[in-house]
Amino acid sequence: MTTPPTLVRTLKLPSLVLFGLAYLTPLIVLGIFGVIAEATHGASPSAYLVAMVAMLFTAHSYGRMAVTYPVAGSAYTYVRKSIDPRVGFLVGWAILLDYLFLPMVIWLIGASYLSAQFPGSPMWVWIVGFIVITTVLNVLGIKVAEKANYLLMAFQLLVIAIFVALSIAHVVGAAGPGALVSTAPFGSAAAGIGPITAGAAIAAYSFLGFDAVTTLTEETIEPRKNMPRAIMLIALIGGGIFIFVSYFTQLVHPGGIFADSASAAGEIALQIGGTLFAAVFLAGLVVAQFASGLAAQASASRLLFAMGRDSVLPKAVFGRLNARFHTPVANIVIAGVIGLIAIFLDVATSTSFINFGAFTAFTLVNISVIFHYVRRRRAGEMLNRISYVAVPAIGAAICAFLLLQLDINAIALGLSWLVVGIIVLTTITRGFKVAPPEMAATEEAVV
Repeated sequence: MTTPPTLVRTLKLPSLVLFGLAYLTPLIVLGIFGVIAEATHGASPSAYLVAMVAMLFTAHSYGRMAVTYPVAGSAYTYVRKSIDPRVGFLVGWAILLDYLFLPMVIWLIGASYLSAQFPGSPMWVWIVGFIVITTVLNVLGIKVAEKANYLLMAFQLLVIAIFVALSIAHVVGAAGPGALVSTAPFGSAAAGIGPITAGAAIAAYSFLGFDAVTTLTEETIEPRKNMPRAIMLIALIGGGIFIFVSYFTQLVHPGGIFADSASAAGEIALQIGGTLFAAVFLAGLVVAQFASGLAAQASASRLLFAMGRDSVLPKAVFGRLNARFHTPVANIVIAGVIGLIAIFLDVATSTSFINFGAFTAFTLVNISVIFHYVRRRRAGEMLNRISYVAVPAIGAAICAFLLLQLDINAIALGLSWLVVGIIVLTTITRGFKVAPPEMAATEEAVV
């Protein structure tokens, strides 16, 4: 009898952090700088600071669950194991909004940049190009995608470094070295708690990479040690980059008034570096979108694999690995095909509904840590109350608040998606009479 292929453990801590940072896309801080600066009335660093603190609570909870359940599946696995299989299914269904459609949004944004730069080229050509290249790299295996990520991240970070250096030179040239140290970017009379909180709700979307990395648990060496570290490092490093870059960018352009907030960073790049750097900046944004799409597609395919292995989704399609590449090829291709929907959408429409699943998952992962604490206590084991109760309770409250800050259309679409999920759940559980199929975890849970 032939042994079925399994996921291969090849990833160490640096690779996990790189993957998560690629998913975060550090350059996105400039891509959406104008939107956040406008929302906060010129206090974008404060928005990122608040968002980072908020996400660290949830990152902690993901770390606790990754140690307890070191298998693929992320929030879906944690909630179904700690709370209830049916609730876990609905969380997995909700987060599919994020995982499946986020690659589509990433490819669409990258294609939009290129289409704007080359008006004669149709948008669909760039979209298909993104999808084909990322799909091939992900099919070949996580190690191939990892090596590509090293190159893409290096260029992305180089663009960020040049942008910051030019910003510093611009500020010094205009107002002297003393202007580099200022509290103005963190707040003003117009930037109160309300605007900063609103900006933080937007900025929080940039931190989604720390949870995506948990889908690679079964491909990680020593996951109980490396995964929690990677999760926290991704949130801290990513947040540090966001705060640092937005601070100097806000110094160059105080306030939050722009001709077009969506392209504000492009205007600032032209202001501080001329046409040559503006072109380099555009290239950096496109590369960043490609790197992020590579990571997002890989995560989507692993979530589908976990649900297929569970037989929650058809196992023959979603729960299989390619014998040669040891990757979920069918799932990778499905994520690519879904990305083709971008041909018929614009950026505003496509981004309106992907965040509902993320904040739903974040809230319930925090709650799952508390459920795990209660279960272990009933079994006679004591866990740290701060780590397993206080921190996740705060994280759950914050994420629930952010969920309610979403656009009403996003909430409506998200709830509609959940209704479909409930119908599917009702079918596979025969009217909730039986539990959804259990995951055959490759490693036993530990406290």
